[in-house]
Amino acid sequence: MALSIDETLAGMRNSMKSSMSGGTGGNSGMAKKLVIAAGILLVMIFLVRPTIIYVEPGHVGIVIHRGGGGVDDVPLGPGLHVRNPVMTSIEEYPTFMQTIVLTRSATEGSLDNDEINVNSVEGQPVSVDVSMSFEIDPARVPALYKQFRTDIDAIKHGFVKQAIRQSLQESMGTEEIASMMGPKKAEVVALAQAKLQKRLDPYGLNVMQFTINELRAPAAVMEAISLKNVMQQQALTAQNELQKNQFQAQGDSIKAAGRAKAILAEAEAQAKANELLSRSITGNLVSYEMAKRWDGKMPQVTGGAMPMFQLPGLGGKP
Repeated sequence: MALSIDETLAGMRNSMKSSMSGGTGGNSGMAKKLVIAAGILLVMIFLVRPTIIYVEPGHVGIVIHRGGGGVDDVPLGPGLHVRNPVMTSIEEYPTFMQTIVLTRSATEGSLDNDEINVNSVEGQPVSVDVSMSFEIDPARVPALYKQFRTDIDAIKHGFVKQAIRQSLQESMGTEEIASMMGPKKAEVVALAQAKLQKRLDPYGLNVMQFTINELRAPAAVMEAISLKNVMQQQALTAQNELQKNQFQAQGDSIKAAGRAKAILAEAEAQAKANELLSRSITGNLVSYEMAKRWDGKMPQVTGGAMPMFQLPGLGGKP
């Protein structure tokens, strides 16, 4: 289309040149009219001449009207689009996932110190390195542009950074430094991400991931936390040793009680046996046992009166 218009204009210019070079008098006036008409036509064609633009994948195009400065509510999707370059302009905005890194290190993020500074519940200053990945809702990009009238990089390092600082202060300002560096770190991160999403949601920014990469406190605070951790570890070790000794003592006591019970049972059994044995021994039994064991020989030595035995069959006579 643009090529055919150019050819038409070229033809008109050639025609005007021919008319101006070959005509005289009245023809000269006619030539001037033709020149003026051609100029007007040229201006009109330039004003309405369309231009094809291409929106990159992962982006949308914001249509800005030059005349009134308005912005179309519906963005242009990726691909080819026809526009009027005089009356409108197109601002491309990325909608793919992006990551912002805020750290004091010059090897990450920007060359500047972008760490976030907040205060803990003790009133101690805390420096935090964070990173956040986010996406922009394509349908809400025009509203985002209307609000800030700038590119996404300026929004990231302005509004988004301030939203991160406020969310961290609200989530970390109620916690102790030792807790944030230990058992409550995940809880603090989750709370900060939730607060951040609430702040960014009206602008179509969706938080995909939020991370606290490093947390720094004053040296004196870090030393106190380290000392506290050492003391807690020592106390835990002593407690474990005490429990071990208690378990061992309980085991020894149980073993001793078992041995005592066994001895008592054995003594009771022996006493009962002795009692039964003593009850079974009588004078007749003793005499009988002695008679069974006598070989008929009299003792060779006696220390007193001769023992008298009642022998059966003698009828008691001497």
